[in-house]
Amino acid sequence: MADDVRELVDRSMAGDEQAMVELVHRYQGAVFGLCYRMLGDRQDAEDITQEAFLRVFRSLHTWDPGRDFRPWLLAIAGNRCRSHLALRKRRPATTNLVEELPDRANDEGTAQHLKEEVGLALTTIREEYRRAFLLFHAQELSYAQISDALDCPVGTVKTWIHRARRELVRCLQGRGVVQETRYEP
Repeated sequence: MADDVRELVDRSMAGDEQAMVELVHRYQGAVFGLCYRMLGDRQDAEDITQEAFLRVFRSLHTWDPGRDFRPWLLAIAGNRCRSHLALRKRRPATTNLVEELPDRANDEGTAQHLKEEVGLALTTIREEYRRAFLLFHAQELSYAQISDALDCPVGTVKTWIHRARRELVRCLQGRGVVQETRYEP
């Protein structure tokens, strides 16, 4: 068996793809099993198994033929798992940023009501804010195009659109159309 593995390694180092495939086929179960036990996630284990074999093929020249191949291979896989676990610890925990909303698909009047309320709220804000807001959101013009249309600097356009949004939210909150939140645009 050891001579067989040594021959596969030698052929792999010479660029024989079939020998590489045979090495992967022979050891992938053991490598995947180790990765899965260490990581506890199937997708991560599959990814790290692939990384481990890539590392093995790049490092075949460092393998000591006087030692068993399998422990050397599993040590590389274990090191890849430890590196992945260290990265996972440094990543911030995922949080659900989207609040679950009730299904209102059957409430056909809600969208029309909201549209009417937004239209009414738009009449209460300053003219230049309203024009910039409508050009951006309704006409889908860029800031530069709005700047040209209103003959004012791009920074002013951005400020007007921001203020229009803020005033719309305040108006809609005041009318009870949307709930108040801690975030203010």
